[in-house]
Amino acid sequence: MAPVEFDPLSETFFDDPYETFRRLRDEAPLYWNDAYGFWALSRYEDVVAVHRDWKTFSSTHGATIDQLTDPGSREILRGSIIFMDPPEHDEMRRMVSRVFTPKAVANLEPLVRDLIVKYLDPLVGETRFDLLADFAAPFPVEVISAILGVPEEDRQQIRHWTDLMLHREPGNPKATQEGMEAAMYEAAYFYELAKEKRRSPGDDMLSGLVESGLSDKEIAGFAGLLAAAGSETVTKLIGNGVVLFCRNPAEWSKVLADPGVLSLAVEEIVRYWAPSQYQGRWTTAATQWHGIEVPPESPMVLVTGAASRDERMYANPDRFDISRPLSMSVGFGHGIHTCLGAALARLESRIAFEEIAKRWPSYEVEDGGLRRVQMANVAGFSNVPVTVPI
Repeated sequence: MAPVEFDPLSETFFDDPYETFRRLRDEAPLYWNDAYGFWALSRYEDVVAVHRDWKTFSSTHGATIDQLTDPGSREILRGSIIFMDPPEHDEMRRMVSRVFTPKAVANLEPLVRDLIVKYLDPLVGETRFDLLADFAAPFPVEVISAILGVPEEDRQQIRHWTDLMLHREPGNPKATQEGMEAAMYEAAYFYELAKEKRRSPGDDMLSGLVESGLSDKEIAGFAGLLAAAGSETVTKLIGNGVVLFCRNPAEWSKVLADPGVLSLAVEEIVRYWAPSQYQGRWTTAATQWHGIEVPPESPMVLVTGAASRDERMYANPDRFDISRPLSMSVGFGHGIHTCLGAALARLESRIAFEEIAKRWPSYEVEDGGLRRVQMANVAGFSNVPVTVPI
């Protein structure tokens, strides 16, 4: 058998990397990719250990392959919370985390449910529609944009820019020309919006950041990051869940019988098909993994998608089981960079499946119409067409 090959910019990775992930964990738990120049860890225990050691594994050099391997990107990344280490990271997180406390997120439930209903109700009565393109794609950006203070008429444009920015062509770690242009447009948009909030503050997050003393450039960087993370993760999570429930009808029956199981179900969807497949770090010192030394100043990739299927951590990891006992997940990150909006993503996803179940207790996914995205480190579908009984 040929040695395992892990290419996070291949069609295999975009479509179904899980056999590759199994071989990585078994045959090359520390993997060197010579084509792009990075190390990768795939076992759960190793991924958690790196997440916890921010001093040795810095976030300041980027999160994706193109960022980690391009020194020129580091100046562009400066000022964004996911590219910070303590103490700067701690200060920035302190300023923004009050919006994402459990109480604050719980208070967002009426807003979230109203937006979900707004996008689902027009589909009632149709026998065929796309639950991703018509629903799971447009609504999450509305939620995070409302929190940020983005005017309603601009919110879907943010989503389209984000999709272009994250898209990757097979074999090319860099964004396309359209993606780079989208990044410039979005950065300029949020910079101007920050200036507007400084002139006329409102009751929203960007106005609060203005009052905290951040510069317009810092606010624009944070807004762009949150808009992307706050929309893409939920979109992919819901699309993945729709497909998984269709392929596992016994699990969908559990939801129909008791919607209270959805909190656990969301965790299982994230574990089984992780919307974020990997995170990047930069070594600040030499470390040893599985008898091999990783030198300092090296890109390190933490393969969350592989760690979440590690049989060393999970019993029957390739089985989708929403009754699985809750355990420590790495699907929303871990350590100091645990996803700031994880509670909001869980709330949005839970309510989305509650409302889908109310309207369509029975549905079928048209497998021939499924389309997956090809993105830097985000995995999921761009299209999930379904049919429902009349």
